[in-house]
Amino acid sequence: MAKLSIKGLIESALSFGRTLDSDYPPLQQFFVVMEHCLKHGLKVRKSFLSYNKTIWGPLELVEKLYPEAEEIGASVRDLPGLKTPLGRARAWLRLALMQKKMADYLRCLIIQRDLLSEFYEYHALMMEEEGAVIVGLLVGLNVIDANLCVKGEDLDSQVGVIDFSMYLKNEEDIGNKERNVQITAILDQKNYVEELNRQLNSTVSSLHSRVDSLEKSNTKLIEELAIAKNNIIKLQEENHQLRSENKLILMKTQQQLEVTKVDVETELQTYKHSRQGLDEMYNEARRQLRDESQLRQDVENELAVQVSMKHEIELAMKLLEKDIHEKQDTLIGLRQQLEEVKAINIEMYQKLQGSEDGLKEKNEIIARLEEKTNNITLAMRQLEQRLQQAEKAQMEAEDEDKKYLQECQSKSSSLQKQISQKEKQLVQLETDLKIEKEWRQTLQEDLQKEKDALSHLRHETQQIITLKKEFLNLQDENQQLKKVYHEQEQALQELGNKLSESKLKIEDIKEANKALQGMVWLKDKEATHCKLCEKEFSLSKRKHHCRNCGEIFCNACSDNELPLPSSPKPVRVCDSCHALLIQRCSSNLP
Repeated sequence: MAKLSIKGLIESALSFGRTLDSDYPPLQQFFVVMEHCLKHGLKVRKSFLSYNKTIWGPLELVEKLYPEAEEIGASVRDLPGLKTPLGRARAWLRLALMQKKMADYLRCLIIQRDLLSEFYEYHALMMEEEGAVIVGLLVGLNVIDANLCVKGEDLDSQVGVIDFSMYLKNEEDIGNKERNVQITAILDQKNYVEELNRQLNSTVSSLHSRVDSLEKSNTKLIEELAIAKNNIIKLQEENHQLRSENKLILMKTQQQLEVTKVDVETELQTYKHSRQGLDEMYNEARRQLRDESQLRQDVENELAVQVSMKHEIELAMKLLEKDIHEKQDTLIGLRQQLEEVKAINIEMYQKLQGSEDGLKEKNEIIARLEEKTNNITLAMRQLEQRLQQAEKAQMEAEDEDKKYLQECQSKSSSLQKQISQKEKQLVQLETDLKIEKEWRQTLQEDLQKEKDALSHLRHETQQIITLKKEFLNLQDENQQLKKVYHEQEQALQELGNKLSESKLKIEDIKEANKALQGMVWLKDKEATHCKLCEKEFSLSKRKHHCRNCGEIFCNACSDNELPLPSSPKPVRVCDSCHALLIQRCSSNLP
């Protein structure tokens, strides 16, 4: 009856084609038959009030023998509606069927016959070889999908009666034997497809974890951009301070010139009669003034160059800020594409961290921003047009800088003209000047002050030269980062090729699965002997299908595993197919 109920349940479930409920009649009869099998030969335990004969005792042993069964035992004990041990045993059988592990649990019990002897008599079904046969048949129930509600049923008061009318053979049943053989072949294919689905689920979970890590890295990048903006604001404030200091220096020099003019005019009136003795001193003073004027012109030119460089840096910073805002907007729309490129972004971000550790000064923060924007453009090919617009903006900024330089040159020429006019006025005044010894002392003091000012200006020029050197170093670093950019582009192309190859492999696997679905295997009932060794099949010598040719062999003649085109995972293959496949692989090798 156990064999009939198991086979009938499998055939009806496959013809039904859906998950089974607790109201399904063949399933109810299966649980009744299993209950009778477990009760057969059960020892009676006497107590003071009544006799106790229940199957819950041996089922509790499964928790000790099979640790994974602890969850079922705990859930059965927590059910509120169960009051008797028989009800708990019935709930345990239903949960084990839903987990598709009933055969594994009962196999552990049958192996431990010493422990079962405490609950069963020596002639019981579970103590004999027939129990092992029933457990072997229960393996076929792993194909069935059942959804049973244990909480709502009254399992304590059910009466287990076997309905023999369900197992009487009809003419239609005899005609459906061929369908059953086809169903067994389909079941084998279903098991193979389930294994593939499990592998795909594992890969999906790993991809979800990678997506989470990449989202965290994007948040870190946004925080670093905010820090960089604050640093840009600080640099702009420093530029304003330097401009104000340059203006103060120019004002001081103009004031000194005006003071000297006033002194010269006052002294012209007092020292008109002492010209001849001081002509040589005037000539020396002229030479010194010319040298000083030349030095001032050089300093002004250097200051103009410095101002132009600062303007260029400010324009570049503004362009970078615009690019960053635009790229942040595009990142929201491109998150779907990040699933394929996020693994690459992690490596790029690690390389960025290694390069950012060496940058410590304020101008090096600008290089970080450029590096990060370049790394983002590697993942987003659609942003190349915006980069071209940024290059156009840079060209316009360079044109504006050239115009600014021309204006500075025009201003410097006008200043030179003014200086030449003033020198002419001084020449006219020198003819009328007569300076005595006291005036020499005053001139010497003025000369010392001007020398101090010149030394201060020279010190500033040296600082400007150091700034130029630092700027050149930054340009070199920028070129190195561009080289890294090109290398990372090549890596992205290689990864894209690998992804395309993997997609082609997946399509090949799908086509192979379709081919397997169309292939018909040899029927189990037709094969009574192994095809190679020609030995008869029995309980100890079981049947096995070859995944390549579809024939049936014994375990000794099919104890080989090889990956086939239909499945990348190694599958059972017979000895003859194994030898043929190895010869093909060796002939394909160079």
